[in-house]
Amino acid sequence: MYTPCFPHASVALTTALTIYPMHRYHRLIAIGGGGFTHQADPALEDFILAASGCAQPRIGFIGTASDDDPLKIRRFYDRFAALSDHLTHLAAASTAAATAQWAEGLDVIYVGGGHTLRLIKHWRDTGIAQVLIDAAQRGVLMAGVSAGANVWFEQALSDSGGQGLQPVAGIGLVAGSCCPHYDSEPQRQPAFAEAIAAGALPGGVAIDDGVAVLIDGGGQMTTFTARAGAGAYRVTRSAQSGKAASASIQAHTAFTAGTERAPGRLSR
Repeated sequence: MYTPCFPHASVALTTALTIYPMHRYHRLIAIGGGGFTHQADPALEDFILAASGCAQPRIGFIGTASDDDPLKIRRFYDRFAALSDHLTHLAAASTAAATAQWAEGLDVIYVGGGHTLRLIKHWRDTGIAQVLIDAAQRGVLMAGVSAGANVWFEQALSDSGGQGLQPVAGIGLVAGSCCPHYDSEPQRQPAFAEAIAAGALPGGVAIDDGVAVLIDGGGQMTTFTARAGAGAYRVTRSAQSGKAASASIQAHTAFTAGTERAPGRLSR
């Protein structure tokens, strides 16, 4: 069985704050918005590649949330063509068995954004959810943007139900909740805080566009931002006041993209 790459000591991450995992897994990267599917924030992909621990990682893309938008699939191949030993995307009609075969040998699986509920329902109905949890448990680096970030959590704040921002259940790889696009959609900040304060959502992670949060297998989190002034936040309910409180997640500023050690470097 192929063993995915892991970061070396020279690419260790400084961590801050903890979110406790529901399942055992190695590493997950949740992105608030942007990235290659929108031809923005190329440093986000540099961060993923560096975190993979591989010089030429084998990468798979899942575009279910955007109904396998051919433009996003093409942008996936364009972005990583020179940086990966092997690129592949998951066919829309794939079964759980086909997905398990597809995922074997990958170092990174990246899930694109789009319709959160469509993505979650498809994964549950087909059994793909458990296949990807199994892949995460054996060391594949899971990454996703927007809906592709929401799906990994216990719950998320999403407008994909057509009735405004509402709590939706993810596949539960990670405990807690997720809210992407935290700075680009003004209604999200009050809605996320209100849902957590009311107990409709558990405490969780709010992520601005252009920001990635790496969560390790122990639940510790660190932030990488590709946009000035953007960040990520741990939002929890205060037991004393019953209100939601927000705290910034530590940014890891020592990462530099485009160095000799392509695609990037993480250092203490």
